Amino acid sequence: MECCRNNKPKHFIYASSSSVYGLNEAIPFQTSQPTEHPISLYAATKKSNEMMAHSYSHLFAIPSTGLRFFTVYGTWGRPDMALFIFTKAILEGTPIQVFNNGNMERDFTHVSDIVVGIELLLNQIPTSTPNWNAENPITNTSSATYKIFNIGRSQPVKLLDFVHAIEEATGKKAVKQYLPLQAGDVPQTFADVSDLASLVGYKPKVSVKDGVFEFVKWYRNFYKI
Repeated sequence: MECCRNNKPKHFIYASSSSVYGLNEAIPFQTSQPTEHPISLYAATKKSNEMMAHSYSHLFAIPSTGLRFFTVYGTWGRPDMALFIFTKAILEGTPIQVFNNGNMERDFTHVSDIVVGIELLLNQIPTSTPNWNAENPITNTSSATYKIFNIGRSQPVKLLDFVHAIEEATGKKAVKQYLPLQAGDVPQTFADVSDLASLVGYKPKVSVKDGVFEFVKWYRNFYKI
């Protein structure tokens, strides 16, 4: 953001996270909902990113758009994420940890759908909200040139169904170790992307089954398995 302050980009787009919704249980998650109660340090840092972006937008007239990513997965992802961990364990025949005894749902979003959403937004430079009311503020709008959007598939998938998709793609059964809900985790995520769809026609295309199959194929090739 300091670089942006000194070089004045036409549009600053940054990644936030669905984690900012924290203790909020109103499903699906909407950007107009409050996000003042994060339940993990990770979520708190993402919330602080949004707040700093708003400050820079207000102080230095930097048009900024924050995107709350919902469980992004796909090839060339991070090895510490669930899809990598599960695929590696299933192929090796070692146990996978299934938290909350499998009673989890995630709005898994393929990385290509995230990229398409970012591309669609590049030229949608945010403007200030007309007649914005500081006495009754709406959290995803501002008197600054600042906007927040959810970006996800908007179709939550049960964790065990996600594991089953990996089993089908690998041709092997998972050895499951059921555990309680982790501290700082939430049972469900579900993105309301209606505002993004209305603005740019955002419509995710990659199903979890197809995305997982593509990933497992890449994983086998990359690691020579």
